[in-house]
Formats: sequence, structure tokens, C-alpha cells
Amino acid sequence: MSGRIGRGCRVVAALLTAAVCQSLPAQAAAPLPASVTRATGVVTWAASADRMSEGAADEGYRMIVHTSVGGSGLRVRVTNAFGDRPLTLDSVWAGRRDHGAALRRGSNRRLTFGGARTVTVAPGAVAWSDPLPGTLPPGTDLAVSLHTPAAAGPATGHGMAMQTSYTGPGNHTAEESGANWTRATGSWWYLDAVSVRPSRAAVRAVAALGDSITDGWHSTTDLNRRWPDYLARRLNTARTDLKGVANEGISGNQVLADGAGQSALHRLDRDVLSLPGVRTVFLFEGVNDLKAHTGVTAARLVAGYREIARRAHAAGKCVVAATVGPFKGWPEWDPAAETVRQEVNRYLRTTRDVDALTDFDRVLRSPYDPERILPFFDGGDHLHPNDKGMQAMADAVDLGRLNCAR
Repeated sequence: MSGRIGRGCRVVAALLTAAVCQSLPAQAAAPLPASVTRATGVVTWAASADRMSEGAADEGYRMIVHTSVGGSGLRVRVTNAFGDRPLTLDSVWAGRRDHGAALRRGSNRRLTFGGARTVTVAPGAVAWSDPLPGTLPPGTDLAVSLHTPAAAGPATGHGMAMQTSYTGPGNHTAEESGANWTRATGSWWYLDAVSVRPSRAAVRAVAALGDSITDGWHSTTDLNRRWPDYLARRLNTARTDLKGVANEGISGNQVLADGAGQSALHRLDRDVLSLPGVRTVFLFEGVNDLKAHTGVTAARLVAGYREIARRAHAAGKCVVAATVGPFKGWPEWDPAAETVRQEVNRYLRTTRDVDALTDFDRVLRSPYDPERILPFFDGGDHLHPNDKGMQAMADAVDLGRLNCAR
């Protein structure tokens, strides 16, 4: 599960703002060139940034990520969003994965940042690589390898990847063999987005802002069976200009309060609105706000949804929301939480604050007990769908309404 962050930051309904509860950096780094700070192209993969354990010096990370839209000019975004000192990466490479930590022969290429092989990212900042020549097909297993020569303090990454990646001591980023990548990790480190330049200028992306269901908990690890993965496969073959999908789920995440990751309100700008080529924000959060006896009312949760929609619309994005799914049988379920869920879902089904709705509640619920997830879709804990449930969710998305014009 994702690490706990921002313990001193508390959100109340009257303060639903875009501010990020994050400590000021203790140290500064030299300004990066504009080409390194500016996003271009269309996002083809992403993962929400969160605070991880301490960074390690002389450590290599080979992250395996599965892209959505294909294109040329691949760029990666490295992140020091939760660091308290400058982060230096002295070697970053990208290649197509063959199997395990091994890469396809001849595919591994060095990435530069403003023409330099080394990049130093200030605390709280991100940096985009220069574009690589060549074309990346859609649905590719991409391996991004990086080395931290002297990392210390809090690392930034994504804790619950549902994907095996690899680490190892020393700098082996240029190697296509997997021999020196001796340790497996279930997290992504220092990497939070990849973009490409699609062949058609009109192509855009969807960013799914969510919690552990979007993050893929109880889907099968290493098989890309989260519901946004299934959606990406649908978009790839559909007659639509929406081709990219960014999965911005964090396990345990809430709309209103920090805890398991910064709240959706606090991370919206960094994790969603800053991504290149995003046309549609798909909002599917809320169960963690109401299930843990937090005292959150439907009115407060609705206010959070409205704030997210307002800010996304102000940024020129389409907003699609999804109803909160059933979770009776989960230990924190109680009638009071169920009442709030029903009130929130009534709002979502009737509001004009968003541009379209996908009714995940109706997709997932049992016809015999609508407060419970259908057993065929239940991943085993009565909250998270299994692979079949994930696919059913993606299949329920109306692609025409997903690509709304505003």
C-alpha cells in the first residue's frame, strides 16, 4: 500500500482549495532549461507520485511500464515531488522489455535532459527528458532505467504498481541484459509519466483520478488488468481521437483528506492537469472518504467533486465522473456509510457539474443485494473487483461521451 504523507495537513469542507500541503524545500537546485520543465506530446503512461522510503545512494532502478498510445519522440518525467533535497540522476535509459529485466536487443537508448546526461531535480519539482528519435508502438512494455549516485532523504514514487520492476546496486542502466538487476520491487521509483508524439495531432488522452480500484488492487499482477488498462485497449481499436490513458489512482486515496497519498483535491494539478495532451479527467473516488467512519457527509463529498470539476473545466478539460461502487461486507461498511454512498450517487446521476457519467455502481452491484458487489466480480474483499470486474467497468464506459467537447 502507499505510504502515509502530509500528516500535518488536514482538509475541511470550507477549505477545498488547490493548495498542496507540502513542506518547503530545505535546499535549492539550479534552474532547469525550459525544455526540461515544459510538457509536450500526449501522455501514454503515468502513475501518481507519493512519498516512499529513504532514497539509496549508488542504486539502479529498472521500471517496467505498459504504454497506451503509440508515437514518436518518447519523453519520460522524473519526479522529486516529495524529496527534501535535490535529486541527481546521472544515467537514464529507456528500452523495450523482452522478459523479466532483460530488454530487446538494440532497443535501449540513453535519455538526456536539456542535452545533458545528468539531471538534478529540485525538491518538489519534476523534469522531462529530451525526446528520443524513433517510434514506440501502442501497448508496449517499456523499461525505464535510472541510477541515483547519492540519493538520500525521502524518495518519490508509486508504492503499489501491480507490476514487477527491478533494482540493483551500481549503474547498469545501459545494459540490455537483466543479469545485474537482482532484486524485484512492486513499486515505481522516481518516474511518474511517459509521453509520445502521436502520428495525428488530434490525438489526446484520458486521466483516471482514483483510489485503489483504479490503482488495480486485486487485479492480476504483471498482466495489466486494471480497469484503465482495459479502457486503453478499447480506445486503441476504437474510432476516437482519445488514445492515451494515464492511471492516477492511489490505494486508500480520498477526495477530501490527505492520508494515503495527498487528497484528490491536493494532487489534481500535479498528477492530472500537468500531464500533456489530457482532454478528459475521469473522476472515480469517494469510497475511502465515507467508509472509515470519518463523519464525511454527502454534502462535503459533493463539494469536493464540484471543486475538482470546476478546476478541470477551468483548465479546458472534459470531466466524466463515476458512481461509488458497493462495498457491503468490507469491515468498515455500515448503514450510515451506505446512506452517504446512495446520496452521493443520486447527485452524480443527476448533476450537470460534470459532462458525463459512468455508473460503476450499477455495473458492479449484485441484483440480489445491491449494497454488495456481484460475487462474480468480487476480488475477495467485497470492495475491489477482480479481473472480470475490472473489464466490466472499462466496457461500461461510453467512448462517445468520454470524448465530449466543451
